[in-house]
Amino acid sequence: MTDRSPPGFAAPEPQAPGASEIELATRRLAAALDALETAVERRNEADRAEEELAARIQELGADRSRLANELDGTLVRTRALERTNREIAGRLDVAIDTIRSVLETADERGAER
Repeated sequence: MTDRSPPGFAAPEPQAPGASEIELATRRLAAALDALETAVERRNEADRAEEELAARIQELGADRSRLANELDGTLVRTRALERTNREIAGRLDVAIDTIRSVLETADERGAER
């Protein structure tokens, strides 16, 4: 057996005069259990952080879907407004041409009299 402890484990205390092998083994076991408990706590914290991150990612995915749907609706509305705008512009052009034609006809009739 070596006197060196594996990384993350406390080194065993030096053997006291009259200490038995069982006492030394008990101390090493207690140190190992403490190290294990610390490692489990760190792992639990990491798991909680991972779960929180996964929940946040899921929320972001839901937000993205909602925003994509809103954008699609807005694009449909924009296209409809553009189409209506073109129709109105065409009707205005026809109306303007009609008014000009009527005014020109009136001017010609007025010039003939």
